[in-house]
Amino acid sequence: MNRRTVLALAVGAALLIPGCTGTGGSTKGADAKAADDPSKVTGTIKVLTVRTDLVQDGTMKRYAAEFNKTYPKVKVEFEALTNYEAEVKIRMNTENYGDVLLIPAVIKKADYPKFFASLGTQAERSKKYRFTDFTTVDGKVYGQSPVGVMPGFVYNKRVWKEAGVTEWPTTPAEFLESLKAIKSKTDAIPYYTNFSAGWTLTSWTYVDGAVHCDPQATTKLAEGDPWAQGADLRVGDTLLHDIVKSGLIEKDPTTSNWEESKPRTAKGEIATQWLGTWAIVQFQDAARKAGANPDDIGFMPFPSQTDGKFCATVAPDYNQAVNVHSKHKEAARAWIDWFTDKSTYVKDNLAISPLKDASMPEVLKPYEEAGVKLIEVDDAKGAEVKQIDNTSEVGIYAPEYRQNLVDLARGARKGSLDDFLADLSERWTEAQKAAGS
Repeated sequence: MNRRTVLALAVGAALLIPGCTGTGGSTKGADAKAADDPSKVTGTIKVLTVRTDLVQDGTMKRYAAEFNKTYPKVKVEFEALTNYEAEVKIRMNTENYGDVLLIPAVIKKADYPKFFASLGTQAERSKKYRFTDFTTVDGKVYGQSPVGVMPGFVYNKRVWKEAGVTEWPTTPAEFLESLKAIKSKTDAIPYYTNFSAGWTLTSWTYVDGAVHCDPQATTKLAEGDPWAQGADLRVGDTLLHDIVKSGLIEKDPTTSNWEESKPRTAKGEIATQWLGTWAIVQFQDAARKAGANPDDIGFMPFPSQTDGKFCATVAPDYNQAVNVHSKHKEAARAWIDWFTDKSTYVKDNLAISPLKDASMPEVLKPYEEAGVKLIEVDDAKGAEVKQIDNTSEVGIYAPEYRQNLVDLARGARKGSLDDFLADLSERWTEAQKAAGS
């Protein structure tokens, strides 16, 4: 499954599961303790995952075999769900939703203790791991992501070079001129919206924080106007609008195809897409299968600099958690710890490790060489933002918002960009007032 990052941060986190009764308090706050002696940890655990590809090709089974070298008495079974959010939401009306699962976006953060066992205190876990604040409630951590992800442009370096662009653009205007050069000097589609897939467009929300290198970007979403002049989302939305309006995208975005876009980008038929680090390995694999050079796949930060430096936000992918009702919490906790600390999942996916002392993946060496500043956005106001988004019905984590923006830019929807963004601002600020922000 390819949309895991988008789903992990989706707006649904502001909603409640209809009819769900939680745990009734008797197990609220129950901990999943780490084992002192792995040989004494026993039980069969079911691990729910969105990675249908890794279950089907046997990769998850190979991870389990490695896990069993340390925990020989734990049997790990996997269940991969294609429509993860919808299916798990239904299951969580019962107590039977696996032993280890990915925290669904539909669960309110405040309700985590009803559904998941604590992994320990944030004070302790934050010494070793990134992203602990994303799942912390009342000082306790309820989930751990095995990888960190970062938004950016996946691009074909060969095509950009053929267009005469050898340096990353530092402003939206420069980026737009670079795409125009690609259009005039190559046969490639400068930018591919992946309009039909929808979820790909939601990645544009994650320019937030990167434009002005602001760790408090989420707090500003909760307390300010995301589409005020100069605000991160306005900058990102304006660039997307201008790309489309300038005719720098696929001929008919309503017929775009996500799976086909990977080999087409690898072969140089498409030059650029705004996605995330998680996509790099998929595009490189597509290059190998298409007989193209995987080294042509590059990754580029958003075209904006603060104090002469590019910035990029790093956030968790889906967070793994232990079902508070699991009969084998110790075994489930063992899997999460091993998968995060010891498995090759991070390396296999060219991903950013959640371990604070880990090095960056080789594919991001250009970021290190260019001095790109990586920031973690404070998520203290994350739940509040999702509530405002839900009340306003703007849908900054849903596809329709940017699909409407693309339609506006290509003339399939009437209106101006200023009016479109003003409407978003009005709805957002009204929802803030209703929420008492």
